[in-house]
Amino acid sequence: MIMFPNAKVNLGLYITQKRSDGFHNIETLFLPVPKLCDILEILPQTNQSKDVVFTQTGIEVDGDIEDNLCVKAYALLSKYTNLPKVAMHLHKQIPLGAGLGGGSANGAFALKMLNETASKRVDQNTLADIALELGSDCSFFLTNRPSFASGRGEQLQEVSINLKGNYILLANPGIHVNTGKAYGLSTPKPAPFNLRHIDQLPIKHWKETIYNDFEKVVFPLHPQIADLKEKFYQMGAMYASMSGSGSTVFGFFSNRPDISIISKQYFTHLSKL
Repeated sequence: MIMFPNAKVNLGLYITQKRSDGFHNIETLFLPVPKLCDILEILPQTNQSKDVVFTQTGIEVDGDIEDNLCVKAYALLSKYTNLPKVAMHLHKQIPLGAGLGGGSANGAFALKMLNETASKRVDQNTLADIALELGSDCSFFLTNRPSFASGRGEQLQEVSINLKGNYILLANPGIHVNTGKAYGLSTPKPAPFNLRHIDQLPIKHWKETIYNDFEKVVFPLHPQIADLKEKFYQMGAMYASMSGSGSTVFGFFSNRPDISIISKQYFTHLSKL
């Protein structure tokens, strides 16, 4: 079984409250980027001693295999149902720590795929609970449709947004942003705009209305990311923003942009919506 865990961007991100459990409440709009994907293959294996044999190619991921969200997905799901021994292979193409949710997508897609192999499949509500144990963004990738997210990002409501015919450009400067530090430097406050109603606001007004709270603390620490966002507007973006806690910047263009300059410096992805 092969699937293609895709990236996401955060269209607006407001940090609204510090929670008693140490997390923060947010309001954001998760938007899938379907053509920027990793590749995940999972095959049942009867001739191996371990429950999971995990291998990986592509972008190198540091850390123990047991900490990989695909492997954690197996361990968590196996508490609810019987799973066969499996071999997993992940080919990593989505940049790490980039605000694109690549790791969360891998974990969520692994959950969905493993559930298909189970002797008795768990229901969607249980799968969503397990996804939240994996990470705050994982729940979104179970549905993988444009969604308003609140709470830690797990409370999801599908929204209507039509960007068809436009281009989305992503550029990642290879800067690692510490998400915990970014949250710690932020000042929670009520959201200035209800992202559930984004379809009622013309894209030409997004620049003045929709923003990412993390930019206020990340840009002073990493001016190169701020410069990249400004570069997008110079290239003709209708709207540009940092995604998540960074460091990827994305923008929407009505016409195909010339990315030759930034593609020489950064990881880039351009696709038509």
